[in-house]
Amino acid sequence: MNRFCVVFACVACFSSLLIPAADVTAGDWSQFRGPQADGVASSGDYPTEWSDTENVRWSVVLPQPGNGSPIVVDGNVFVCSVEDSKGLARSLICFDADNGHQRWSRTVTLAEEMPTHKTNPYAGSTPACDGSRVVVWHATGGLHAYDMNGAPLWSRDLGEFRHMWGYGSSPVIVGDRVILNSGPGKQVFVAAFDVESGETLWRHDEPVPGDGERNAEGKYMGTWSTPVPIERDGRQLAIVAMHQRILALDVESGDVVWFFRVTSDRGDLAYSSPMIEGDLCVFNAGFKGPTMAFEMNGRGDITENQRWRIEGNPQSIGTGIMRDGFVYRVGAGPNLIDCLDAKTGETVWQERNKAAFWGSVAVAGQTAYATDQSGTTIVFRLSPDEFTPIAECPLNDSSNATPALAGGRIYLRTNRKLWCVE
Repeated sequence: MNRFCVVFACVACFSSLLIPAADVTAGDWSQFRGPQADGVASSGDYPTEWSDTENVRWSVVLPQPGNGSPIVVDGNVFVCSVEDSKGLARSLICFDADNGHQRWSRTVTLAEEMPTHKTNPYAGSTPACDGSRVVVWHATGGLHAYDMNGAPLWSRDLGEFRHMWGYGSSPVIVGDRVILNSGPGKQVFVAAFDVESGETLWRHDEPVPGDGERNAEGKYMGTWSTPVPIERDGRQLAIVAMHQRILALDVESGDVVWFFRVTSDRGDLAYSSPMIEGDLCVFNAGFKGPTMAFEMNGRGDITENQRWRIEGNPQSIGTGIMRDGFVYRVGAGPNLIDCLDAKTGETVWQERNKAAFWGSVAVAGQTAYATDQSGTTIVFRLSPDEFTPIAECPLNDSSNATPALAGGRIYLRTNRKLWCVE
């Protein structure tokens, strides 16, 4: 732990209120993009209209801006933040989901400021929780687990993670293990850690051509993509978009079951996560790279399974949704909401928005939520027939985060605040 030290900060009387451990329930939003890391809420009816003055149950001020999203488990809201603009003190904060009171905060400190881009403040990751413990990734600040009352369980110093645009991937919990994509940078790996002890169970190191920021051709490179767990043929796989290929890793062993090569004239960049339905995987390469679809069948190199590929796409940072054979995406320039036929890649409809989207799409039933960079959440119906808007819900504060849908409420992170609407 030579790169960071752990600071324990308890908050008033709330730190003395013990929170009993509980399993993740159907109404929780337990990690980035929800319980299955696919953007879908498992149950519940959710609000479709709010503003910064209407239908707000509570809001609290956060220490600094950040792109990481909130999660909600067993009446607790967890979110990452930093205590200073240089990212030398990185925190996990727990709030009461009912009233927004801060229950506890745990902070790690770094000895050296790491580079990042001005659009990506240091709190770029989303925590994950299994109902007994919450895991947070602070990049160079390490991987940490706490119990539901904030007591430290384990910490791992995994080295230095340096990239000019900073970090942004999030851990996911699959069964008894934490799956983490460590990119971007020169040290890039996907690893599984025992959720109880933090022990490394396996590690896959991905080859990094170039210096980690630019590839061998001098073009930008990096992966900020969060793994997507799926089950195939009775075993768990983690589908991870790396800088030059998409991997299917066996969650139990870490073996590469198959890989799909991703090539782009724009560089080697993976911002969003793969979108999956059945055996079909659709992926948007970063920096306006291609969108491609392929069948997840076979072993080894399955690049020949490509079904279609489209060049000249919008900038893809947030992840969309694939539902009933159609892909619903949001763009970061041009600022489009669009629908593609997953069988052909053909654009079915598109709608231009006032602001860009960096957050991912969240869905409850047939209702989709996407928060743009102005802090306005666009609520629309998943329909391949036409764009069907329901409401525009402004919070008048910029945001790059993804909504969390839990227990009939929506939790949103903007640059200044954490919000709960119902």
